[in-house]
Order: sequence, then structure tokens, then C-alpha cells
Amino acid sequence: MEVSRIRALRGPNLWSRHTAIEAIISCTEAECSIRDIPGFEARLRARFPEIGSLQPAGHEDAISMAQALELAALGLQAQAGCPVTFSETSQTVETGVYQVVVEYSEEGVGRAALELAAELCRAATEDQPYDLSAAISRLRDLDEDLRLGPSTGAIVQAATARGIPHRRLTSGSLVQFGWGSRQRRIQAAETDRTSAIAEAIAQDKDLTKKLLDAAGVPVPYGRPVSDAEDAWAATREIGGAVVIKPCDGNQGKGVAVNLETREQVLAGYATAAEISAEIIVERYIPGFDFRLLVVGKNVVAAARRDPPQVIGDGVHAISELVEMVNSDPRRGEGHATSLTKIRLDDIAIATLAKQDYQTHSVPAKGALVNLRNNANLSTGGSATDVTDDVHPELAARAVAAAQMIGLDICGVDVVCDNVHKPLEEQGGAVIETNAAPGLRMHLQPSFGKGRPVGEAIVSSLFADRDDGRIPVVAVAGTNGKTTTVRLIAHLQTLSGLRVGMTNSDGVYIEGQRIDTGDCSGPKSARTVLLHPDVDAAVLETARGGILREGLAFDRCNVAVVTNIGVGDHLGLSYISTTEDLAVVKRVIAENVAPHGVAVLNATDPMVSRMADSCPGSITFFASDRQHPVMATHRARGQRVVYVDGDAIVAAEGSTEYRIALAEIPITRNGTIGFQVENAMAAMAAAWALGLDWEIIRTGLSTFINDAQTAPGRFNLFSYRGATLIADYGHNPDAILALVRAIENLPSKQRIVVISGAGDRRDIDIRQQTEILGDAFDKVILYQDQCQRGRADGEVLALLQQGLVNARRATSIEEIRGEFLAIDAALACLEPEDLCLILIDQVDEALAHIAKRVAET
Repeated sequence: MEVSRIRALRGPNLWSRHTAIEAIISCTEAECSIRDIPGFEARLRARFPEIGSLQPAGHEDAISMAQALELAALGLQAQAGCPVTFSETSQTVETGVYQVVVEYSEEGVGRAALELAAELCRAATEDQPYDLSAAISRLRDLDEDLRLGPSTGAIVQAATARGIPHRRLTSGSLVQFGWGSRQRRIQAAETDRTSAIAEAIAQDKDLTKKLLDAAGVPVPYGRPVSDAEDAWAATREIGGAVVIKPCDGNQGKGVAVNLETREQVLAGYATAAEISAEIIVERYIPGFDFRLLVVGKNVVAAARRDPPQVIGDGVHAISELVEMVNSDPRRGEGHATSLTKIRLDDIAIATLAKQDYQTHSVPAKGALVNLRNNANLSTGGSATDVTDDVHPELAARAVAAAQMIGLDICGVDVVCDNVHKPLEEQGGAVIETNAAPGLRMHLQPSFGKGRPVGEAIVSSLFADRDDGRIPVVAVAGTNGKTTTVRLIAHLQTLSGLRVGMTNSDGVYIEGQRIDTGDCSGPKSARTVLLHPDVDAAVLETARGGILREGLAFDRCNVAVVTNIGVGDHLGLSYISTTEDLAVVKRVIAENVAPHGVAVLNATDPMVSRMADSCPGSITFFASDRQHPVMATHRARGQRVVYVDGDAIVAAEGSTEYRIALAEIPITRNGTIGFQVENAMAAMAAAWALGLDWEIIRTGLSTFINDAQTAPGRFNLFSYRGATLIADYGHNPDAILALVRAIENLPSKQRIVVISGAGDRRDIDIRQQTEILGDAFDKVILYQDQCQRGRADGEVLALLQQGLVNARRATSIEEIRGEFLAIDAALACLEPEDLCLILIDQVDEALAHIAKRVAET
């Protein structure tokens, strides 16, 4: 068994809406059915008993090694704790070659699971040992490293529950919610509104105290110190037990509390000095340690934090008791689990010494032994939820502290006897404010109920019923995609929106091209959705990107499918038939929002059938309103767009909107059939978006598809009295549509300049010149700059074969070089001739033509 071409499908895809790893698996003849490998299934189960059934009950089909690999990869992830359920294996047109798709929650874990599953299958085949526990442990550790931490994860889950899309921007905790101009960003419990100045203030303990004191918030008296002796001097000034801590510390690092003697103070200073050069000494406030979480102007959660401790049983030593506590599965290293393991380090040993204990001491039954004086969860402490007990005046002090510092999300640390009374009544104080506070203690407290703090943070970012989305239109099909995309973008721009657009010649933001080349894939779409100046997105969504990576969005408002043509990249990526191609392009219709619309070509059976897969409503378009699909849909009171005489009509029930074809320049009074279809599709999409009909009318009448606004899309030039048409058509259906359009244009002699894309099937390349040879008098063939895997001259030979039985072409010429071929055609033209130039290098070829026109 050989594993090759591994892809990560990072969005809704051909197989499912899940993120997934897709791999091509080549099996030997014996591996096509594991029944032909004696004892394989028994050995596989012996090594991985949890793999489950290899096929549904009642099925007796042969099970391939690829299917075993699929189920092993899914099962290993599930055993590692990953929330995955989907997998599939599909036989390709090649014997023994399969596509295996396995869902993942973290891409790195999915890839590793596939690798470990392959090792498992090899071990079962060769009867070699396999360390299952090590494999699962590896996946579990990798998942813990890669997945979002509990704070960020809780916020993301809350956003997902509200239908707000998110995108992880780094391998860390930087996350974008929403799209375009409606996006917001967080990093753990910091937001894009968390001020850097406020964060700096919160890290400066002395400045924080001064500001809170000015705001009337109780704080412990104290001051910064310059050295250990100054710390002892400050202790004497305070006159009682003190706390020594770094001025800019966090997570309780370097904090020593309840220090009274000179020796304790000097040792505490040394501990703090390991963390920071700036140290503060302040009065020790007796009481419990509480954390109040402030979001905006509200306390949304509160917890009492207790230091790490063990309870004696009269039998076990303290070190053994710590091991017993740390065996709790809720405790782990770092912040990935709800609790952190207790450490028996120098601070713990010193804390034990104050209680006359050592690590080997056996405390009496019921004796409470503290391992630290501070109660941070990051050092092994525990938390008890007290949210419902917080006194309103105490909550008001916490909110005042957060607002004085300037933090939109703030962890306010309070020391007092309880939270039932105001701070002033019990001599309590706010001892710290924290930017980016940890949420673990509120989400999964050791005792009490968890609080929906993720939801509270999301609510502070997005108002009720705001899902952070901008209108997204996805356009797919064989021909007409780019013009339709540009036309829809033009209509939305006229409505006052800042539009981001992707198509096969670039990425555009507010009409400015920010990237060039074929940008019809998910990477370019994500660029648009990431841009903060985009109010609406119109995305050309090509077959290749869907197969390669899936969609860049989870759902769209409008999906437009123009048509499914013969010869559109068939034979690539195991897409062998137009039916296969339709399944790929159907993906955008399958991922329309429930309140969205799919705009479908009623005259293309494979497109019209996509209506059955769309969660939203359907608008059909066709020139013929009597087409059965159109007539049935309209009879049901649904939306249709069609041609009626000299106008395009949009109808729903008894309501009709009419726009004369004469008002739509790209259709040339309705003579260019494919442009009429593009206009209908764009009109239907704009209707679905709720655009005003006067804006739609104005937009259709002002859209010009010249070389600047729609390069390579039926661009017209006048050259010495002859008509030039430059187009990027490169498949038989596009060629046929161009020929039909040209039939409506007057001409004496017709000349065509054509090459062929090497990544098309032989039959598709030949068919292009078969069509052109019957419609043009002279054919000039040229070879593309890139042959896309073909040998030199191979494409030209196929084009020549298509002209063998040409009914009209009497002159055929081969020229090496696109620009030379264009010049040869121009040299043949007489007034009233027509020349169709099928360009390859779009921008360069158009510039060359424009230069030659300017020279006349």
C-alpha cells in the first residue's frame, strides 16, 4: 500500500462540510480485498481492538486496505480524544487506487493519524508489533499542543454557537471572528479593543495601585523597593506582614506572601528578583483570594482561589499525597487542562518549612497542608465559583478598577474574608488587575458551576443577532464565471458597498487589484474575507480550489452556477465526467445559508438538479421562460429570470421587473447569447441580495466589459475598419458560445487565432478546432507559452487534427508565439473583416493588441 498526494481540506468540500485529510492510496491486487490477506483482520484487531466494524452490518462487499487505513486513522484520533466522526473511501477510475478522506479537528493531528494508521496496517500485514498506547499518546500530546487553549477555545465555541465564523490567524491564540469590515479579533482573553496602554498599566503594579487609589478603590499600602535591604525597610514602614512581588509579574510568579521576619523578607525579595528587576512591597491583607472577571461594565464571573494543598491521611507522606492529587485527570501541565499539577519546587519546600513539614513528612489525618501561599491556578491552586454571592458594591468596585485601568476584559484580584459584603466593611482590597485573564477557573471550577464567560465576551464583541458576516456571493460554472462576478460586484458597488472580488485574473478590493494571476481559489477568497475594508465579497469559485482545499467560507448568501460544460479540466484529480464535475461545482449550492439563495441555470439539467441539494431557496434563470423547469418553478410562485422579447424579466408570483436588453450594453441588444445569460445570473444574484431595482437597472446599463473592466471577456476593438474580439475562451462550450455570438456580427472574412491548454483531454483540444473550422475562413494556430505537461508541438498537432474535416476554413497556418500569431492575423485583415483572438497571456496579449490598435 502506497500513500500519496495528501491534502488538507480546510473548508466545506466535495465529501462533506467537515475539515478533512484527503489522500490517494494505491493498493496491490491482494490489498484490494483484505480477505485475500490471510489473518489480516484478526491481526489488525489484536493491535487496535477499538477500531470497530470495518463495514456496516449486512454488507458483504470486499474491504480494501484503503478502507482499513481510513477507519484506523479515524479511530486513532477518536481514541486520542479528538471530536471526529466522518470518514470515507472511494474507488477511483484506476484499478487499485482509492481516495481516502478522514475528518480532523486539528490538521497536524489528522496528518499524523494517517501516518500512524499506515504503520498500523503495515504491522498487521507483516505480523509485526505495534505500540498502540504510544501512538495514541503521540496524537493526544500533539492535539494538546495544537488546539486552542481553554480561554480562547471557550470564546471560539461561544462564537460558533452564535453562527459567527472564525479563522485562526496563527498557530497560537490569535483568532478572527467575522469577515471583512465586520470582523473582530481576539488573542486569548484580549480583544482588538484591549488597549496596549491599559495592558502596560496593569503590568505595572505600583502605577495600578496609584490609579485605583485615585478612583476610590481600596488597595493595600506599599511602595517599590530598590534592593533587599530597602524591602526590609519598607516592611518596617508598613508595620506588619507584607507581600513581596514583581512590579510586572503575572500568574503568581515570584510572589511571596505573609512575610514578617527579616529572613522571610530577604528570601521573598530574592524570589521576586528572579522574575523582575522592579519589586514592590505592600501590606499583607488577610483573607481569601478572589478573582472577579469583568467584561465591559459587568462582573460576569467570580471565583475563590485556594492555594495548592493536600489533606493528610496519617499514612502517606506529603510527596505521595501530591502525586495522588496530581493523578486527577483534570490536572495537567500548562493551561490546556482545567487544573494544573502541583509542583514540589523550592517555593513549595519553603512553604512546607513554615508549617514545620518536609516532603517526606506524614501529616495527621485531616491536616491541611499548603504547598504555596499564593492561590494562582497556574501554580496548582483550585477554584470555587462564588459568582452568585458577589455583593453589588464589591462588583461595582471591580468594574471601577477595570475601567480606571482601561481594560475591556479584566481579571480583578481581591483579598477579603468573603464576597457577601463591600470591601470597605471588611478591610479587603483590590490587589491586582490583569489583562488577558485566564478563564479556566470560571469555565471549569474545582467546585461549583461553570460560567458562560465565553458567551459574555462574544456578546461584548457582537450585538445580539450580529453574526459578523458580510454578504458573500460564490460563482461557479464552466463559462461566464468571471463576467458574472464582475457584474455582481459592480451592482453591489453602486449600492454603496465596498466590494472585495476574486476571479481568474486577480483579487480586487474596491476596484483596485491587489494580486494578479488566477485567483479563483480559497486562498484568494480568504484574502478578501480577511480585509477590513470589505463590506461584501463576490468570489469566483473554481473547480481546482474546491478539490485542492475546499471552500474558504462555511456558507454563502448567494451561490450562482452558470453552466456545466464538456471538457472543463476533465481527467484531472479523478474528475472524469461532466457528472463528476457537476458534483464538484455543486459544493457551493450545498453550502448556501438556510436564508440564502442558489441562482441556477434552468436549461442545464446538471445545474438545475443542484436545487435538490440547496438548503436555501432557488432562483432559476433561462432565456426560454417556457422551459419545463422554469414553468414549474414559476407556477409555484418562486423566483425566475428569463427573456421576454426585448427585455429580461425577473418574476415572482404576480410581481415582475423588466429591464430592456437595449439598456444592457454587454448583450449588444440581446445578440450575444452568453452575455444575456451572464446578465440574467447577475440580476438574479442582486435580487437575492435585496438590491434596489433602480440600482440593478443602473448597474446593468453602466457595466462595460472592455479590456480594463473585464479583461479577456469578449473585449471588442476596431482595427483599420475590421472588428477584433479578444477572449479567454478555452473549452469547447466556450468556443461554441463565441461562434454563436459572432454569427450575429456582420463580416466579410473571418479569421481566428487559437492555441490549446495542454491540461485538457485530447478530444477536448480537437473539438475546439472542429467547431472553429466550420465557422472561420482562416485559422492561425499558435503554441501556448506553457504546455502544461505536453511535449513540444503536441497541442498544435491535436488542433490540426480537429481541422481535417473543416467545412469553411481554407487557410491554416502554424506560428510559434502568441504575439507573432496576433500580428500575422492583423496583417491579413481588410475593412469589415472579423478576427477572433483566443488569448493565453491575458494582460500581455491585450496590451499587445491595444498597442497595435493605437498604431493605426
